[in-house]
Amino acid sequence: MRLYAIFVYMFLYIPIGVIALFSFNAGRHASQLQGLSTKWYGIALSNPFVMDALETSLVVAFISATCASLFGTMAAVALQGIKGPVRTAFDALIYISVMIPGIVIGIATLIGLVTIFDQLNPLIVAIWPNGIEPPQLHMGFASLIAAHTLFLMALVIIIVRARLSGMDRSLTEASSDLYSTPFGTFRQVTLPLIFPAILAGFLLSFTFSFDDFIVAFFVAGSETTLPIYVFSSIRRGVTPEINAIGTMVMAVSLIMLVTAQILLRRGERRNK
Repeated sequence: MRLYAIFVYMFLYIPIGVIALFSFNAGRHASQLQGLSTKWYGIALSNPFVMDALETSLVVAFISATCASLFGTMAAVALQGIKGPVRTAFDALIYISVMIPGIVIGIATLIGLVTIFDQLNPLIVAIWPNGIEPPQLHMGFASLIAAHTLFLMALVIIIVRARLSGMDRSLTEASSDLYSTPFGTFRQVTLPLIFPAILAGFLLSFTFSFDDFIVAFFVAGSETTLPIYVFSSIRRGVTPEINAIGTMVMAVSLIMLVTAQILLRRGERRNK
């Protein structure tokens, strides 16, 4: 079993290590190591198209992660008070949304948004004042944020629900016995205890949104995120610049994932 595990980890991480190594290639060919240099990192960071795509990805990821953390926490707290078949049904829907392949989510979101836009655009035109050009709903920045928020909410709900399930109920009961309002109990007792889980959910949501290509490819419209830019670039051939971009994205993602894991473990120790 140990040998099998070693082979699995080698299969997963050796290609990533090769990308990181060739990102320091001094030559122009991605597959021929001709000395070591950091020039491709400078070229990538000075590329205006890369920076525009990076800015779009960062803004979308931050807004999507914030909305997913807010709405996901609200849903998790509400579901914690539901019992019986209703809770089972909601739990099933949440876990199904996590297990569904990204391409299915992307296609379903695309069809749903196009259908909604086809219904609302004629209505907007009908009620809009004469002489003023009415706005048109279309794929773009807003649809990208909405799609990411929807599929990230399930991740936040699962993380926060796990923390709520391990929380000491006597604390909230004591707060109620001391005549605290439900909102006061949530603000002074529940929220401080689940905040590490909320923050971890935010970091994971930010990472997933920032790295997402499949859903963004279907709903981004004219917007270009960093994964979409990388995909478009490698169709013309892989260069050390692409390796440098991939290495930087991987490093940021790993840092945020490790930070989220540390926060979750600290929260678990605090509850104990």
